[in-house]
Amino acid sequence: MTSHLLPTYARVHLAFERGEGVWLVATNGERYLDFTSGVAVNALGHAHPHMIAALTAQAQKLWHVSNLYEVPEAERVAQRLCDVSFADVVFFCNSGAEAMECTIKMARKYHSANGAPERYRIITFEGAFHGRTLATLAAGGQKKYLDGFGPVMEGFDQVPFGNLEATKAAITPETGAILIEPIMGEGGVRVVEPSFLRALRELCDQHGLLLLLDEVQTGMGRTGELFAHQRSGIEPDIMALAKALGGGFPVGACLARREAAKGMTVGTHGSTFGGNPLAAAVGLEALRIIADEALVERSRVLGAHMIERLRAMTSPVLKAVRGRGLWAAAEIDPRFATAREVCERLVERGVLSKETHRTVVRLAPPLVITREDLDLALDRLEEVIGEFERARPRRPQRPRKRLVAA
Repeated sequence: MTSHLLPTYARVHLAFERGEGVWLVATNGERYLDFTSGVAVNALGHAHPHMIAALTAQAQKLWHVSNLYEVPEAERVAQRLCDVSFADVVFFCNSGAEAMECTIKMARKYHSANGAPERYRIITFEGAFHGRTLATLAAGGQKKYLDGFGPVMEGFDQVPFGNLEATKAAITPETGAILIEPIMGEGGVRVVEPSFLRALRELCDQHGLLLLLDEVQTGMGRTGELFAHQRSGIEPDIMALAKALGGGFPVGACLARREAAKGMTVGTHGSTFGGNPLAAAVGLEALRIIADEALVERSRVLGAHMIERLRAMTSPVLKAVRGRGLWAAAEIDPRFATAREVCERLVERGVLSKETHRTVVRLAPPLVITREDLDLALDRLEEVIGEFERARPRRPQRPRKRLVAA
C-alpha cells in the first residue's frame, strides 16, 4: 500500500494498537518490551491510569482557549516547575525544538536588553543535537542534518566535546552564551562530567555569559535526578525541557531565571497551543506521579543495575558502555555487527531499542519498569551479543580496484 506520509523516517515495519506499562502490544497481538520510551518520552509507561484520568477529566471541561486569556492550569504547572528547579519563569510550547528556539531567542534578547545586541553568538559542542528547526540545526552544527537547506543560520560556534581550553578560546566580544546537553543523547549517550559543567558555570560567570542547558531528553528523572545538571551542583540561567514532561502528550517548556528572561516582553515570543489546559493538565499530573511514585530514585537504583549488568557482558562485541540512570548506550564493535542489526535481533526477541550513529544501541525504558522486566530485556540483549560473538569478526572489505579505460 502506498503511504501518503512524507518519507522522512526509516520506520520499522511494526505497528502497535495499545500499551500496558512498559509493554507494547502490536497489531498482530505480539508483545514487546519498550526500551525506547518513544525516544525518552514515555517515562511513565503506556496508559498510566492517573495520566488517563487527568487527561479525561480535563478533556471533558476545556481543551484550548489560546494565550489571549489567562490559563490557570498553565500557571499551576509553571509554579510546580519553578518550585522544583532553579527557575523563576516558564514559557510553554509543544516540543523540544520549540523549547530550544525560545532558549536561543531569550539568550540573544537578554544581551540586547542590556545594551549589547552584538553579543548574540552561542558556543555549542560537536556532536550535539538540539532539534530540527533551522536555528536548532545550526546550533547542533551537524553537516548531515544541514545539507540542502540553504545558508546555515549565523551565530553558533562549535567546539570539541569536553574541551575546556577550546571553549575558552572560542569566547569573543560577540559571545553571549554557552549551550550544552548534560548528556548527549543523539550523540551516543555521552555523559558530560560534573566537573566540566561546573567549569562552564564558572566561565559564564567570569565573562557575563548565560549558561543554557538542553534537558529535553535528560529532564524529568531519566538520569537519576529530576534534572541531569543537579548532579553537578550547578544551576543554568535558561533550560529547555520537553519529551517526558507530558508523559506522551506534546508539552515543551523553557525555564529561566527572571533576570535572564528580562528581554522577553509582550509580543517578543508566542505559541498558539503552548500551555493550553489539556497540555497543562497532563504536565502537572506527570510531575505529581514522578514525585509520588519516587521515580527519580527508581531511575537511579535500577539505572545503576542496568549499567552494571551491561558492563558485566564481557564480550568483544561490546566496545563500551555509557550512561546514567535509566539511559544507557551499548557501543557495538562494527567488526561484528552494526547497531541496527543488534536492534533488529532484539525486535525478533520482543525488545524495542534505538540505533544511533551506526554503532550505538540506546536503551531508555520507562521509569516505571520493574527489575524483573529490566533483567528480561538485558538477558535478551546478552543473547544477541553472544550470537554475534560466536559468528566471529567480519573480515574488513578491501577497496575495489578502479578500472582504467585503455
